[in-house]
Amino acid sequence: MADEKKEAGRNPGAGAERSQGDAQGAEAAGQRRLRVQLDERNLHTSYANAFRTSSTAEEVILDLGLNMQNPAAVDPSQPEILFQITDRIILNFYSAKRLVLTLGQHIRRHEEQFGELEVDADRRRRTTP
Repeated sequence: MADEKKEAGRNPGAGAERSQGDAQGAEAAGQRRLRVQLDERNLHTSYANAFRTSSTAEEVILDLGLNMQNPAAVDPSQPEILFQITDRIILNFYSAKRLVLTLGQHIRRHEEQFGELEVDADRRRRTTP
């Protein structure tokens, strides 16, 4: 498994998949083709249902984690949410912009296939008679 590598015809960090036709078009436009090998030996998977962002002059900081009801709330009659941060991703602004564009493409494709995603939970909530 140590020698397990995957190849992809895309720019590192770009996140956008390229077909063979895209690569040929890039060559015709005077752009060089780049072969990227992916090494997933140190890959770990995390789930997040919440995030927090901050930034410096050079970087975007993305904290990922879980929103959950706080079991150790001081006043049990007053519900409290705990944001348990599990991962921090630090990106330069160029990589952050490529991430935003790539996520936008994935969301657009998903909504074209399955319908619009409503981000306001109150508007998604269905009331039962």
